[in-house]
This record gives sequence, structure tokens and C-alpha cells, in this order.
Amino acid sequence: MKIYEVMAKRILNKTRIPGADFAINHYSGCQHACIYCYARFVCRWRKQNDKWGEFVDVKINAPELIARESAGKEGNVILCTTGDPYQPIEEKYKLTRKVLQNLNKDMKLSILTKSDLILRDADVFRRFKNCELGLTITTLNEKIKKIFEPFSPSSYARLDALRKLKEDGFYTYVFVGPILPYLTDLEEIFREVSPFVDLLMFEDLNLNSCRKEVFEAIRENFPELETKYKNLSKEFWLEKEMEIKKLGKKFNKPIKIYFKHLGSLKFR
Repeated sequence: MKIYEVMAKRILNKTRIPGADFAINHYSGCQHACIYCYARFVCRWRKQNDKWGEFVDVKINAPELIARESAGKEGNVILCTTGDPYQPIEEKYKLTRKVLQNLNKDMKLSILTKSDLILRDADVFRRFKNCELGLTITTLNEKIKKIFEPFSPSSYARLDALRKLKEDGFYTYVFVGPILPYLTDLEEIFREVSPFVDLLMFEDLNLNSCRKEVFEAIRENFPELETKYKNLSKEFWLEKEMEIKKLGKKFNKPIKIYFKHLGSLKFR
């Protein structure tokens, strides 16, 4: 893993992420090395020829920048969209914590991570008048998780983190994204998380930037699914949408569905 300390020019940037006005990316790149990650597109613009999952750019001046750039700002801000805010390197640099300490507390804060390290910053989250804390869970099968998210924390550690955050009085959500066709057990996730999350979000599988990697993983580990993955269609995702809505009613939980990538489903 290559770590690059860099000086950023800006740190608070507008975003098209649903429900957010701004994104803060003090880490670019991610040690979790999830093979499906849409953020691998950042590799195109880097001078170094590093592959996704092999580098992290650490914007060491982010705390100072965010203090200045967020002053007087209004709107919703999310951490992060090009790297996990609580990936392992955070234990050394503590940039996420420092950014949160300097961020305008009047902005609505949203955190999305795959790590139970989020629990460390419960005291800082209380600075904010409005915050929502989310963890991504794509599967509760640890063998499947290891294939698609090789260096991320256990899904059950994430469940425990959600439970503790809810017990501490925070608004919590689970992000089931991407749904891994024929591998993600949606009902199991609903059943396990419903007691301690306020909202469930869902996203389909965007293959625009990871088609080769995902298809190789399917061929190597789930050869019986290769044909099904080749034949993924709009109809498949429409059926998933109906399944999610039924499960939302069954477990009496609000849901949000972000199925935007229906044009990216054909493997080459």
C-alpha cells in the first residue's frame, strides 16, 4: 500500500450524491480494496500508475481547509465519496476526526463507512445538530464479503457498530450497495439490521468501472452464476425493487432505492 501525503487546494466540494450538497474527501483511494467500487475512476487522473486498492492520497491540510471553507455554509455534507473515512490509515492520521472537529456544526452531516472505527468519534458527532451515521453491508456471508471486499472489516462488526450507535441515540442507516446479484440476501439483511437502523438504502451494481474485476470474481468463485451475470437485465433490477419494497413493508422500515445504472449491466 502506497501512502502519499498531499496538500489539497480545496476540500469542500459540491456533489451529485443523492441527499448531499457537498462531499469531503480528505482520503482519496481506499485500503479496503473493494473490487466493485465506483470510485476507482479516480485512478484516471493520478500521475502515479497505481491500481485501485494499492494507494491512498492523504490530504494532510484538510482540517485547516474545512474550517475556512465550511464557515457560514448551509446544506448537507457527506464523508467520503472517494475513500472510506474510517479505513485503517485513519488510526494513524486521525484526519476524519480532525475534519469533523473543524467542520461547521450547523451543516447536516452524513457519514458512510465500512468500519466499526466510526464508534471512536461518537463524542465529535454530538457537536452536530443534525447527523446521520451509516454503514455499508452488501452481504452477511463472510466468505462472499472476503471476495468482493478483501480488506474491509467483518460485516458483523458493522452490525455491532450500528447497534451501539443507535443505543447512543444517533440516527442510523444501512447502505446495501451494491446489491450483488444472486449473492446478497436482502431479507437476511432486513431481519438483522431492522432493530437498530432508522433507514435502509439500496443501490444496484454499477459495472462501468469494475466490469472486468467483478466478472473475474464471479468466474473464479461462482462459475454457476456466470451466465446469469452475463444476462442481467432491467427486468432483474425491477424485480429487486419490488422485493425491497415488500420487505420494507414486512419489517416496517423506510427505504430509499437508488437504481441508476441499468445501462451498465452487459459484460464485454
